Amino acid sequence: MASAGGKSENVSVKAIVRIKQTAGGFLSSIATGGIDGIANLFGKALVLELVSAELDFKSNSEKKTIKGSAYKAHQEKDDEVEYEATFVVPAGFGNVGAILVENGLQNEVFIETIVLDGSPAGSLQFTCNSWVQPKHDSPGKRVFFADKSYLPAETPSGLRKLREEELVALRGNGQGERKKSDRIYDYDVYNDLGDPDTNADLTRPVLGGKLHPYPRRCRTGRKHSEKDPSSETRSTSFYVPRDEQFAEKKQEQFTGTTLSSGLSAVLQFLDTVLTDQNQGFESYDDIQMLFKDGFTMPQLKWGASNLLQAVIPRVIKAASESKEVLLFETPQTIKKDRFFWFSDEEFARETLAGVNPYTIQLVKEWPLRSKLDPNVYGSPESAITREVIEKELNGYNTIEEAIQDKKLFILDYHDFLLPYVSKVRQIEGTTLYGSRTLFFLTAKGTLKPLVIELTRPPIDGKPQWKQVFAPNYGSTDVWLWRIAKAHVLANDSGVHELISHWLTTHCAVEPYVIATYRQLSAMHPIYKLLHPHLRYTMEINALARQILISGNGIIEIAFAPRKYSMELSSVAYDQQWQFDLQALPNDLINRGMATPDPNAPHGLKLAIEDYPFANDGLLIWDAIKGWVTDYVNHYYQNPSLIESDRELQAWWNEIRTVGHGDKKDAPGWPDLKTPKDLIEIITTIAWSASAHHAAVNFTQYDYAGYFPNRPAIIRNKMPTEDPSGLEWEKFLNEPAQYLLEDFPSQIQATVVMAVLYLLSTHSPDEQYIGQYMEPSLAENPYIKAAFERFNAKLKVIESVIDSRNLNKNLRNRSGAGTVPYEVLKPFSGPGVTGKGVPYSVSI
Repeated sequence: MASAGGKSENVSVKAIVRIKQTAGGFLSSIATGGIDGIANLFGKALVLELVSAELDFKSNSEKKTIKGSAYKAHQEKDDEVEYEATFVVPAGFGNVGAILVENGLQNEVFIETIVLDGSPAGSLQFTCNSWVQPKHDSPGKRVFFADKSYLPAETPSGLRKLREEELVALRGNGQGERKKSDRIYDYDVYNDLGDPDTNADLTRPVLGGKLHPYPRRCRTGRKHSEKDPSSETRSTSFYVPRDEQFAEKKQEQFTGTTLSSGLSAVLQFLDTVLTDQNQGFESYDDIQMLFKDGFTMPQLKWGASNLLQAVIPRVIKAASESKEVLLFETPQTIKKDRFFWFSDEEFARETLAGVNPYTIQLVKEWPLRSKLDPNVYGSPESAITREVIEKELNGYNTIEEAIQDKKLFILDYHDFLLPYVSKVRQIEGTTLYGSRTLFFLTAKGTLKPLVIELTRPPIDGKPQWKQVFAPNYGSTDVWLWRIAKAHVLANDSGVHELISHWLTTHCAVEPYVIATYRQLSAMHPIYKLLHPHLRYTMEINALARQILISGNGIIEIAFAPRKYSMELSSVAYDQQWQFDLQALPNDLINRGMATPDPNAPHGLKLAIEDYPFANDGLLIWDAIKGWVTDYVNHYYQNPSLIESDRELQAWWNEIRTVGHGDKKDAPGWPDLKTPKDLIEIITTIAWSASAHHAAVNFTQYDYAGYFPNRPAIIRNKMPTEDPSGLEWEKFLNEPAQYLLEDFPSQIQATVVMAVLYLLSTHSPDEQYIGQYMEPSLAENPYIKAAFERFNAKLKVIESVIDSRNLNKNLRNRSGAGTVPYEVLKPFSGPGVTGKGVPYSVSI
């Protein structure tokens, strides 16, 4: 800085530190004095050091930092306070590129931003949004870089060493057990789903490795089980790096809605507290009462009612001292049409516009044949005959003609589930079939269900059993069709929850999160682009390992594959998952639901023009890709920079060879050599974390909250499997009651309903895609303008979706009693809204 005489002068620089903390933490300790109050008084609370972006040209080493103590300036809100520190910056120090922070308090503090005023470069902002641990707990100083982005080769000389050291610290050394306050990102297999030390029946296979390929999770480092050395012990410690944990608002919403703190305890004691844990609903009116006046819980043994009331406070109310009443919010579907779940049209429509639009596929060949070993699973020939199908093909004489015109579609869970049928049937209170469901595309653009095939392999000395059911007229066939449809829906519910939802979003995304923190500096532009897509994913996945996907957790208790659920998700990962197929256009093409067409919107011609998920999803996909393209092309104007970017190459290599290492040699991994490659990779990751997850998550309560529409489990086999037995006689006498008793038990149904309500709920602090710009992006005028274009596109998408839902010709998204397809509308308010696309897998 020059004086009036032209000589350089020292300058006074002020740092303003904005701190946010929860009640009872940092702020309250300052207000009440004590050790932290004394530290503040003597300037030991927060010590800041300014780091020059330049090396000392004489010694060619880092310049000495400038220290300053921060003092409390003023408090604007109950949970926010500003600290200030003043520095005298000598002439020749250069621009400040980083700030080191040392926390001398007893408690951690959450630093939102640090702003430097008065520097020669003008006002500098450091967007932190990070917890800083007290130095007695974490001796190392925290580093925060200014908001300006740098590729590794462009890093200012004074910051290069610090940039590398910060990444080394984030990776850790792979040793020891992680503690809650750590910021270390490392990998491990899923070896903590079982609990063999508590009960041998809770031994579960390790997911990850040659036997059960799987993505990697975040490493905790707990000691291993005594009874099963391959497994890690389950304790209350499910480590998540400190900055990945829920913020206060999110945590309040999560625990207040349903399950995080106590539902696992309920599940552990179900066997002992329930008088009859298999008790079903006595009538369909009892199910309806769950949403009207409440339903009295089955009698619980001593202590259990209070536990349940503490766990599910929004949906359980006390009717008296001795009874508990369940009362749920009414899903939108049942509000619009009480009998929607009975409709074959709705059954078909939901394959395109329901909670699982990811598995319907085009029939490409005939006849249908199994690829499983016939010596183990029986005849590979399908029981679906030409005669059964061709009489229903309006305007087509043969199946081949219908296939050629892309009129036949299928939900095919036959080969995927059949190997587990015998295993699952050994578990009391459940059953399973391999299934195929065929649909015909009508002239109205809707799908018409044609037939359902259910298959059971040879079992207990009995030969293979398979049967085809059709929506025929006549009381017997109609009820058999409805029961067969329930079996298909249970299969679809399991595939949805385990694969479309958990595996391909939550589970597959976690390695992207870990690799980003380990290999991309916070200064890297791609880190800044990805950062909003990483939020809360590791925390929600850790909670899932605690109570949802663990041995005897909710999935195992209430979903059809039971104890084999997670093993099945490993099979799906091994057989089906490819990185390139996570991109929406590639997925649609792979399922035969679209073909490339440069003259069609989005470059794709859809096999079903009115496919709400695909139509709306492609709008979001293109908007994300446009934003990513603008961003990547700005920072990589010279294409050769992609291959020379060592951080970027290490990041992509680690995702493929470590995070998804069990699939590293599988097809589908693109090279990373050009900006085009990077654009496709980032768009795919962003899509998976945002719109893919939203599409399969936020309508769960609307479509499965009324569980007859999407039962998670069917408890009895088809009555025709043994037509001379008691099941057949009971079915003939009371077919409606037979179906009712197929549905989940009271405890299975209500626990799943409570969880789906939670998962469908947007938090008050949700961050929706493209809604708000991260402060570090606004630093660059070009990037700021590109983001504003992205935001504008998303607002247009909102109006396009609204207009589509008003179009009476789009029968898959409008009509009497039909819930509009809004799940891919980008923005939403809090609660169960059935719309809104958060940036990340945050619930």
